[in-house]
Amino acid sequence: MNAPGFTGNLPVIRAHYADILCQLAEDRGLQRSRLLSASGIRPSMLGHPDNFITVEQFSALCRETLVQSGDPALGLEFGKRLKFTTHGSLAQAAISCDTLEQALTVLIKYFQIRFVYMSLSFFVEEHEAVIQLDLAHSIEDLYRFNVDVVMASLMDVNLLLFGHRLLDGGRCLLDFPEPDDLSAYRQLFGSQIAFGSGVNQLRFKRVFLDSPMSLSNPVTRRIAEAQCQEEMRFIEGSTSVSDRVVRLLETGRSQRLPALEDVAEHLKMSARTLRRQLASEGVRFQQLQDSIRHRRALELLRRNELSIDEIADALGYSDPSNFGRAFRKWEGVSPSAWRREHQKL
Repeated sequence: MNAPGFTGNLPVIRAHYADILCQLAEDRGLQRSRLLSASGIRPSMLGHPDNFITVEQFSALCRETLVQSGDPALGLEFGKRLKFTTHGSLAQAAISCDTLEQALTVLIKYFQIRFVYMSLSFFVEEHEAVIQLDLAHSIEDLYRFNVDVVMASLMDVNLLLFGHRLLDGGRCLLDFPEPDDLSAYRQLFGSQIAFGSGVNQLRFKRVFLDSPMSLSNPVTRRIAEAQCQEEMRFIEGSTSVSDRVVRLLETGRSQRLPALEDVAEHLKMSARTLRRQLASEGVRFQQLQDSIRHRRALELLRRNELSIDEIADALGYSDPSNFGRAFRKWEGVSPSAWRREHQKL
């Protein structure tokens, strides 16, 4: 379960996440020792919250627990057990903010200190605020599990802080086929849930972004963010430059993509140095921008209420014909032809 530019053999997953999963497994009648043995994790590693395991070990544990339980919705239950206190400084920094919008900004900024192989983004579209989850790995047998874990954890924290208020006018979009049993999903996300959507998103009314956080505390937030920054420096020291650039490009999705100079400034290096480091990894900045525009274009084309011109503008193209040429290079057909073809599916 390796993210691009990231080594799955590095110990970056806090061991208490594995301990909580083992507790869930034991409640289901499974043997902890058998699960840990199959995952290559020493039992003593789970005894202290400051211990770390590798991404590969955690992936193996998730896979083994999923197989032995025989429950395809296990990720939802695991996610609900990840209370906000589980996430330590990340959760503390977020819930200490003044408003929900500030909390989401902090959550997005430091999300990867807890889920290094995933990316969370936040943006606004018309009257909706959107939280989007992207997985930076290609292990298909854990895709639904990982999406369920994060989405359920987010909803559980939401219910704790705001009750069912955000569900009013909200909806959930998931990028996997509709399960046979929807009861667990409807209980958690409400009735407005769609599967096979091409994206993993939680959407709620934009007006709720100004909702005050009941646990707001500027001193606590400052201390918690300092801890998050320290952990982020460790993570970034283990990731490639291109991976860090992609993460920066994925933030602030309601605006134009940042330019190379802006990204270089954020990374505290010159534009020339950034180009050179990307080149050493075999990529160009324009390639990274285009890959994100490509993915966003496919997402937006699935929304039939948006015209091709509106999509081109949202992607930063001043001339829709330029968008059309870029899209033909990506997909071999025009945007309108791609939309017609995928409406048939």
